Amino acid sequence: MRITKVDLTWNFAATFLKIASAAVLLPFILKMMPAEMVGIWTIFITITAFSSLLDFGFAPSFTRNITYVFSGVKELKKNGFETIGDQDKAIDYGLLKGVIDVMRWFYLRMAIILFVLLVTLGTYYIYTLLQNYKGNQLEVYIAWMILCIISTYNLFTLYYASLLLGKGLVKESKKITIIGQVAYLIISAVFILLGYGLIAIVSAQAISVIIIRLLSYRAFFTEEIKKNLSNSKAHSKKNIFNSILPNAVKIGITSLGGFMVNKSSIIFGSFYLSLEEIASYGITLQLMIVIPSLALIYINTYQPKIVQLRVEKNIEAIKVLYIRGQIFMSLTFIVGSLALIFIGQWALNLINSATPLIPSTMLIVALIILFLENNHAVAGGILLTKNEVPFFKASLFGGAITLILLFLLLQYTQLNLWAMIIAPGIAQGLYQNWKWPKDVKNELKIKRKDIASVILKTLKKN
Repeated sequence: MRITKVDLTWNFAATFLKIASAAVLLPFILKMMPAEMVGIWTIFITITAFSSLLDFGFAPSFTRNITYVFSGVKELKKNGFETIGDQDKAIDYGLLKGVIDVMRWFYLRMAIILFVLLVTLGTYYIYTLLQNYKGNQLEVYIAWMILCIISTYNLFTLYYASLLLGKGLVKESKKITIIGQVAYLIISAVFILLGYGLIAIVSAQAISVIIIRLLSYRAFFTEEIKKNLSNSKAHSKKNIFNSILPNAVKIGITSLGGFMVNKSSIIFGSFYLSLEEIASYGITLQLMIVIPSLALIYINTYQPKIVQLRVEKNIEAIKVLYIRGQIFMSLTFIVGSLALIFIGQWALNLINSATPLIPSTMLIVALIILFLENNHAVAGGILLTKNEVPFFKASLFGGAITLILLFLLLQYTQLNLWAMIIAPGIAQGLYQNWKWPKDVKNELKIKRKDIASVILKTLKKN
């Protein structure tokens, strides 16, 4: 597997376009849509994030195991991985075919469950929110139905992303993302200007997802791969599923904990705060998320390579990639945070946004919490490449603490927005913020001289 600066550049381009398209679209949304509708849109985004929970940790597990297959592994294990020699790197297409069959089988069932949940419980939740909604309720319901359908399709075809990234096709994956983002931007802007509001946004999302999935299929299933797969007998689906299941479930529990930490505040807050306050918090989150999107580009690009290096037992190379990723993340967070603090509200005022950012003091605290969370998430990702999930219990515990704190602070105090910010921060700070970075540092035997050496070598190359 060869991942180079070209893949990194395309990842930058795709992420930049995603951010740029959001930045271009945001003025249309804030100017053409009232604060109440922006609040509904924020809730839609949260529900979309919730739908990803039904993946239950299988996407990263599938990606990692696809990388194992393309690295030459002939057998998948519940814990750990099979190491390979220099002369034993041929791809086992029977194993690959079996993994693909398992992915299709799994995501079909998860998509059906998601659709049932969205059209029943989800629709009731939207109905409850709209009781005091002053805008066009029919528009919200139409947008909601489109969102239900496209969220289901997105989950059903999610394994395409695992195939591309698992094979190391980072550049191809990001090119496809760019095409999808361009389509989303153009369609959204045109239909928002035509006055379709929420319907414009979710319709554009639907078209974008369909384009991305079709192009992803073509990029992975080349004539060579289709021929080799057709001439191979698939390994037992049951054996493959049983190998992937334990760690996937642990990652799923971790994802559930992460959702409770990061997204439950909006769900809880919607019962205690006005839609205008939720809109302000939601817009702030949307802008804050831009920072980790950029900050994690380096480490995310090289994640498949790190998995391969695990198989090859090359710990020193992993150490270098991790340190570079940490340095890149820290510098990006500093620059991005300063930009958001000092010019974020000015930029919104420039476009006459009816929805402001949260106060600057809250913003600074939220950014610190976000940095600590991403720092331990990167460390967790390094630990995960060993095909072990040591952090799943801690993640679920952190999510539970977050929910308890949110309820107590919103129900019995007047903290309001402050409660939504500090509850996740306290829950994560108790353990996860420091535990996983410490474990990675110990495992890779990282010392100060290693960090200095990586910085010097990087500067010399550039």
